[in-house]
This record gives sequence, structure tokens and C-alpha cells, in this order.
Amino acid sequence: MIVQKQYTSNTPHMKKLLSLMAILVIVAGIRARADEGMWLLPLIEKLNMGKMTELGLKLSAEDIYSLNKPSIKDAIVIFGGGCTGEIVSSRGLLLTNHHCGYSQIQAHSSLENDYLRDGFWAMNMEEELPNPNLSVTFLISIEDVTDKVLADVRPEMNERERNSKISIARNRIESKATECNDYMATVSSFYGGNYFYLLVYQRYTDVRLVGAPPSSIGKFGFDTDNWEWPRHTGDFSVFRVYTGPDGKPAPYSKDNIPLRPSYWLPVSIKDLNAGDFAMILGYPGRTQRYFTSFEVDELMKITNPNRIRIRGIRQEILMADMQSDPKINIQYASKYSGSSNYWKFSIGQQAGLERLKVMEKKERIEKQFNDWIAADGERKLKYGESLNMIRSAIEERAEYLNAQQYLNECFRQGCELLNLSTLASMLTPSLKSGDKQKTEGYIARIKSYAESFYRNYNPPTDEKATKAMIELYRQDVPVKFHPDFFGSLIDKKYKGNIDRFTADVFSKSIFANESRFNAFLANPVLKTLENDPVYIMSNSVSDMSTSVSRNLSRYDEDLATGRRLWIAALREMIPEKTLYPDANSTMRLTYGTISDYDPKDAVTYKFYSTLQGVVEKYKPGDYEFDVPQRLLDLNARKEFGRYASPKGYMPVCFLTTNDITGGNSGSPVMNARGELIGLAFDGNWEAMSGDVAYEPDLQRTIAVDIRYVLWVMDIYAGAGHLVDEMTLVQ
Repeated sequence: MIVQKQYTSNTPHMKKLLSLMAILVIVAGIRARADEGMWLLPLIEKLNMGKMTELGLKLSAEDIYSLNKPSIKDAIVIFGGGCTGEIVSSRGLLLTNHHCGYSQIQAHSSLENDYLRDGFWAMNMEEELPNPNLSVTFLISIEDVTDKVLADVRPEMNERERNSKISIARNRIESKATECNDYMATVSSFYGGNYFYLLVYQRYTDVRLVGAPPSSIGKFGFDTDNWEWPRHTGDFSVFRVYTGPDGKPAPYSKDNIPLRPSYWLPVSIKDLNAGDFAMILGYPGRTQRYFTSFEVDELMKITNPNRIRIRGIRQEILMADMQSDPKINIQYASKYSGSSNYWKFSIGQQAGLERLKVMEKKERIEKQFNDWIAADGERKLKYGESLNMIRSAIEERAEYLNAQQYLNECFRQGCELLNLSTLASMLTPSLKSGDKQKTEGYIARIKSYAESFYRNYNPPTDEKATKAMIELYRQDVPVKFHPDFFGSLIDKKYKGNIDRFTADVFSKSIFANESRFNAFLANPVLKTLENDPVYIMSNSVSDMSTSVSRNLSRYDEDLATGRRLWIAALREMIPEKTLYPDANSTMRLTYGTISDYDPKDAVTYKFYSTLQGVVEKYKPGDYEFDVPQRLLDLNARKEFGRYASPKGYMPVCFLTTNDITGGNSGSPVMNARGELIGLAFDGNWEAMSGDVAYEPDLQRTIAVDIRYVLWVMDIYAGAGHLVDEMTLVQ
């Protein structure tokens, strides 16, 4: 167990940290509000408990985060690689969002058992479905190790030398933290590399699917409603964590037993009201609230427009095929969902950045900074180049960043066969050397991946998408960034005819047909691999990606130095306030209240939505707004059981003022007593610029009401045994 360092507010280190945390509200160009902030758990006693108590919190800081007794943080997990989940029973039952469990639900679906369409409910533990490659990760402890990490760093060092010293210290600290235990450890940087914390974790790899509503409930509204209020989406799924018979993490085995957690969340079915305290613990991914105007400009001119354009074209192709064939719909459901989520996010963020004039807010801070350093020679010497370094790096890397994004979006994500070819290329060295043992080892790995790949692959769909991506890349990207297969194959051999080229690739490549690929793996021949058009294409893209990445990396050092100095300068410039670091996929606490909001003139959105709203949006046969007849019948008969509001409606979703971002999906929304009241799953359209600049009057978290979750389980699906596992508070 890593012992948490204790600091008092009088220590130099704590004064330094509290002072640094005064930056972000001013930097973002917004007024301070208690609801803003993604807070580090070891600091909430010093920084947040007063305000949280004023808002209604009934718990102590140690009830939330403790190293000495079970606490709420012990029930919160990283779910997979990019979501949050929470334990809700003494037998390891776990809740997260439907969209977080979507790929697992899809992987278990078939035409015979379409769990995406019909839902899935295990009526006993023997029916729960294992999920290879899925894990959940519990936080054990957080420790400030800034002094240890920076012990050998000197002011005169350049960024490369500084990073080298930091890397050595990080490795040493992480290694020590994982001696004689089964933990994982990582030292993460905060505040632009000015502070460092050691985070120790424990990972469990036997996680089984227990239940999921049909997508008509779990993804009700699909793309149209995504990021929008009012929402009527039952965005939840149910899993269970298993351990070895000794209670320790273990790979899947029929002999494993349900996790016996040290803490699980009680579940409240009490009514919700405007002004009620709301708290979230989870793993927000990334925010950029320290961004300068130059970085916002890059986001608006390159990153967002590119993502919107490229993904939009490919998604149209995928959706047309998905709607034409149920099998393709199952194969591509998760792929489409993963692409479309941040496609629409980018549309909303772009509009929000423009509407809320975020660039102008950033420029005002930069003017204040320039006036501040001009007034003092020492400041100018120390920090004077920080903004220039950021500006120059951003401006000079623009063409390479644009090319890199097109390479990734068009080819690595847009042409599925290239991923399989990249994996198969690991055979090349062993085939050249004649090392049969290595070749056999690689083939075993490739076969394992290929089996999953082809199960969710439709060659005609990929052929249409590949053709569109090649055409788009040629049209939008300067010739100097074209992979050489454009010239050597498309132009020379096919006279510029992309249709003929793509048709030949898919008719001749060993990768485009599962039988041909398996035959190749049974008798791999180097010449066959090297002459394959997909292999040639993949290597060509890789060569260009390497070249672009090498050029991009030339600006990394100046950008990192500029950002670090920028934050350090702001620390001295801004009067002391309580601030938080940007999200970086580490556990954070956010707090606020249940609240309505006014999105525009003469419009007010109330804080909750109801099942009647689902019925009002219902469109028979529409893939986004169709719902099961049973749900309509239950609503008509008002069969809501104990889960209805005393006011007479069946709640579905609600709004809070909590500060969240991507990665918080599935996070528990808790009341003043730490009882689960909902699962966070979205932000609202009017505040899509919030990752860059928090908007206190507009920013809202959208959560599915836990009463709707329980109603779907119990009344709709007949899986009341799962509700019986939970500790319900009425």
C-alpha cells in the first residue's frame, strides 16, 4: 500500500500548489462558479468541502476518498479503455453506459441472437457472458510525487534534458510502487508538467456481460438526439466483475467467483428536485482549458473541420449498408457509433467556439499577459517567449498536422483492410530470415485478430469506403503528402482511375477474403505478401505517416516548453484562487446541483424528461426513434412500480451542473449522501465548447435516472433479481 503524503496549508509545497490552482478560471475567460472544476481527491478536504457542504453534502472527505477505510472511490472503476463504471452490489455487479458496453453487446450479437436489437438479460450467473480483452481498473491510491520527479531537474535544462530526468524518476517511482504486489502504477503530469502524481491501480480482466436493454432504449435517439436536450435515452448496461477463488485478479475461468468489493454504492429511488446536491466521481479524458488563442485557432481551422468532413462521408456509406442488411448492421454498429459520436461533438464544438467567441476570450488573457511581462524585466526574461513558442509551433506545424489527420482518418480508420495488413507485416522479417518458430508465433497472433476482424467485416462496404477515402485524400491533401501508391499504382498502372484500382485491390488481395487469407497463413510465402496490393498500400501509407510524424515532432519541444512556461507565468500573474488541473484520464470529483437551464431567449429547459416524452418521439420503423411495443404498453397502463416519481411520471433523464467530459461516460451521479441517483452519459449542445472554455450559464451534464434503469431491468425486462442484489434506499 502506498502511503499518502499529508500536507498542511502552511507548508511551502501546499502554498505553491494552491497558488498554481488559481489559474484556470481566468484563463478560460469565465466567471468562477462552484460547479466548475475536476478536482483531485486528496485535495478535496482543503479545497472543496466547505462549498460542497454549503450545497448540501452530508459526507466527510474521508467518506469519499480514504486510504484507511472503504470509501466511495473504491466503488468506481475505469471501464475498458475510455469509460467509467461503478460497483452496485456485494457480488461485483457493475453499471456503466450502454454506449460504453456497446462493443461487447455487439460482439455477442448474431442474426440468431441479436442483443443489439432485442437486448440481453442473464437470469443467473451461469448465463453471464465473458468478454475477452475487457477489463476494469480500480484506483488504490494517489500520491503527490512532484518533488521526487523534479529532484534532478535544473532551470537551465532544455525540454529534452528535462524530460529525460523526469522519465528516469518516473520509472524509478513506478517500479518501487509495484514491488511485491499485483498493482499497476503510473506517474501522471498535471498543470502542463509542473506537478506530478503517482496513481496506483489494480486491474481485473474477467468482466462478464449481465444485461443490456435493446438499442431502441439504450441508444434511443441515436445521432439525432446525441448531445441534445431533452434526452430520453436509457443509456446503461450491466456487467459483473469476477476474481480468482482467492479473491485476486485472474483471467477468465469457470472456477472464478464474483468480486467481493470493499465498497459498493447504495442506490436511491427517492424523488429528485431542482437544487438537490449532485456529485460525480469518474475518469474524465481530456480538457484543454489552458489553450491559447493559437491552439483554439488550430482546432477550428484544422482538427474539427477535417473530422467533420472525413467521417461524415464515410458514415453515409456505412449507414446505407447497415440499413440494407441486418447482418451488416450488427457488424458495423459499434464502428459507426464510435465514429459518429465525436463527429457530432466536433460539429457542436465548432459552433460553440464561434458562438461564444472563445478566441476573443483567449486573446484578452494573452493581452493581459503581455502587459504583465512588459512591466518587469525579470518576468520578460523568464516568460517572455512562452506565447511566441506556442504560436510559432502551432503555425509552422499546420500543414503536417493536417496531413497527419487525413492519413489517420482516411486510411488508418477509413480503410479497414490496412489494419489487418499492418498486423500481417510482422511476418516479413521472419519470412526473410527463414525463422519458422517466430513465423509460427506471429501467425498465431494474426489468426486470433483475423477471426474477430472478419466476423465484423463486410468487403463491399469497405471497398466503397476505401474508394471514397482515396478520392477524398487526393482531392484535399497536397501532392507532397500523397503516399507513393498514388503515383506508382493509381496514376501509372491505372491511369488515375481510382474505381478500377479499388476494384482490383479487393478482387486480388489475400486480405479481402477470409478464405484466401487463411490459406496464406497456412502456407505463408514472402513474395505473395510483398506483391499484395493492400500490403503495398499499407506500407506506402506507413512510410508517409512516418515522414509526417517526424516533421511534426520537430515542434514538440518548443510547444511543450511554451505551454509549461505559459502556465507557470499565469501562476504568478493571476491573483490566488482555487483551481483544478485539466482532465487527463485520472479520477476526479465534480459537484453541483440538479438544475434547469435557459438555452436561448424565451426558452427554459426543465431538469427532467419522462417516459411520456419517449412516446411522443416514437416513430414506428425509424431506426432512431422506434421503441418496443412492450414499453408503449407499460407506459399506457402506467405500470411503473415503485420507480415512478411521486408527481406521477416515470423519470428517464435529468440535468445537473456538474463539470464532465469524454471518459465520464458511465460515471455515477450521487446525491448528498453518496447514493447513486443516475449515470452520466452526455453533455449538452449549447456548451460543446466546454472542453476549451467552461460556460457556467450553459454547461450541463445529462444523466439517465437510476429509477429508469431499475424500471427497465425489473418491470420491462423481468430481471428483478439484479435489482434485488442492490442496496436500495427509498
